[in-house]
This record gives sequence, C-alpha cells and structure tokens, in this order.
Amino acid sequence: MLAADKSLATAPVTGFNIGVALGALPAAALMRWLGRRNGFMGGTLATAIGGVVATFALFESNFWLFAIGLLIVGAGNSFVQQYRFAAADNAPSEFKANAISWVLAGGVFAAIIGPQAVIWTRDLFAPVMFAGAFAAIVVLALIGLFVLSFLRVPDASAPAVAAAPPQPPRELRQIVSQPRFIAGMSCGVGSYALMSFVMTGAPLAMVACGFSPDEAALGISWHVLAMFAPSFFTGRLIGRFGKETIVITGMLLLIGSAIVALSGIDLWQFWTSLVLLGIGWNFAFIGSTVMVAQTYRPSETSKVQGFHDFILFSTVAFGSFMSGVVFNVWGWDMLNWIVFPVTVFCLVALGYLIVVARRTPLSAS
Repeated sequence: MLAADKSLATAPVTGFNIGVALGALPAAALMRWLGRRNGFMGGTLATAIGGVVATFALFESNFWLFAIGLLIVGAGNSFVQQYRFAAADNAPSEFKANAISWVLAGGVFAAIIGPQAVIWTRDLFAPVMFAGAFAAIVVLALIGLFVLSFLRVPDASAPAVAAAPPQPPRELRQIVSQPRFIAGMSCGVGSYALMSFVMTGAPLAMVACGFSPDEAALGISWHVLAMFAPSFFTGRLIGRFGKETIVITGMLLLIGSAIVALSGIDLWQFWTSLVLLGIGWNFAFIGSTVMVAQTYRPSETSKVQGFHDFILFSTVAFGSFMSGVVFNVWGWDMLNWIVFPVTVFCLVALGYLIVVARRTPLSAS
C-alpha cells in the first residue's frame, strides 16, 4: 500500500532484521553491564517505541518512516535473541539443547497470537489499515515488560552453573577460529538467512500466482508453526542423535523444501514447501546454536554472543532485502535454486568439523 516501487516491498522486513543486527552488540554489552533482567526489560521498551513509530507512519502514509519503525522494533528484538543464550548459559551442560528448544518453543504461541492480534486490530483505526495491528505491538511489549519484571537470573558475566574458578577470557579471534564455532555459525547463519530469504518471497509469489492474501497468510502461519512446534522435542532428538546429525537433517529438509517449491505452483506445493522450510530451520538453527554455545567460556559470553548475532542478523537482513529483488527480477524459482549452494556450503562446513573433531577438543570445556 505504501511503496511505489514494488521491488521494495520487503524493505520493512529488512529494516526489522537490520535493527536486530545493529542491536546485537549493544544488547550483549547491556546484558553484561545492567544484568539480563534490566537488559530484557530495556529491549521491550525499544519494541514499544518502534510500534509507536510504525503506527504513526501508517497514519502519515510514510513508507520509509514505517521501515524505520520496524528497524526500532528489530533493535528491541535483538534483546529477545539473547533469551536462548541466557537459557543455555544457566542450564547444566546436559540440558543446554533442551533449554534452547524450550525457549524457541515459545514461538508456537507467537504463531497463534500474532496473526490473531492482526485480525482483531487491523481495522481498529479504519480507514488507516493495519495501524491498529502495529499499535498492538506496544501493548504486547508492555505485557512483556510486566512479565520480565519477575525474572530472577544471574548476570550474563556470571552464569549460575559456573562452579569452577572462572577461566580468563580469550581473544575473540581465537574463539571464532575454532572449527566447531565456524561450523556452528555457518549452519546457523545459512539456515536462518535461507529461511528468511524464501519465506519473505513466498507470500509475494503466492499472490502473484493468483492466490488470495488470506491463503498466503495462512501458508505463513503454517510455516511459523512448523518453525517452532518441533522445539518441544528437538532438544531430546539432539540428546539422542547428536547435534551434527540434527543439523544435517535440517539442511536436508531445507533442500526438500526447495525441491517441492520447484515442482509446481499449486497451493499445496507452496504450503508444503513452507512447512518443510520451517522444520528444517528449527533443526538446523537449534543444533547450530548448541554447537556455538559449546565454544566459549563464561567470561567470554557477551562478546561471543554479540558477535554471533551481529553476523547472523546482518546476513538475514541482506537475505530478506534480496528476496524482493530476486523475486521481481528472476521469479520464485530462483529463490529456491539459491537454497542448494548455501546448504551445500553448510554441509561442507559440518563435514570439515567431523574430520577434525577427534583432534580438536572443545575449547570452552
């Protein structure tokens, strides 16, 4: 409704992801300086401010101000991304995978609450469509602020499970050069960027193929459920089969998603592809997050997590922006062909890790 150039249709989503990337390092630093509870509460305030800006932009029909509003929401979300690390850092080593899985399982509720909130509030300020939905972000953020006020968790620099005397921090360069970190971050970044790249373009493709916006939205709802519902058992699968096996399975599911999408443009093919895309992301991202969490010491938490999420969401932002460009120039098929070289690269990184694993001890242990 707002952009004259339709190739910029994904710019607000890109603005959100840029906000997450730009906020990653400051969020990690604030967690260390202020403590996790205060940091998380500050993140909800940023989210609320972003909701106000986005709502105002819709009343003004200002496309770029709307994108800036979502950038601010994304900056608030950079604190949300720290939840999974906070859970892992404060859990026993044998429960880290389950802790991360349960945090991401909260996305199941988001998949239900989010679309319903849009349906209930999008006409609230008619004829300014969707202004109510973005105003609802403010309400949700304030609810989160209230819940987080009850949080009691040790600071990021002093995890509760650190029973031994703290080891001195290493240089970031030494940490990120570990084969396990390289493989874990490669798979996490690759799977997340691909998911965002294909998911962002999917509704545009469905509408372009003659399906209704409601059918496109329902496909995305199924996709989001597929992203988070497996989290209830992904941790147990990792415990049983190992992180690398689950990540490989996730990459193969991403490939399967692309194959289904390339097989035709019926509605069931779009929806099936999106479901496989969501499950593949879940396996690959949770498994790779656990891998990364094994590579740093408690004293290195903030800088490693901030660096990881900065690279992760910078790449995701680029992927979401290029989704609209690639779709407008080359079409839906090209979005899915790009899945293959990225997943192959990730599988090669995992293969390299497997080759050197017996000779390279976990530096964080």
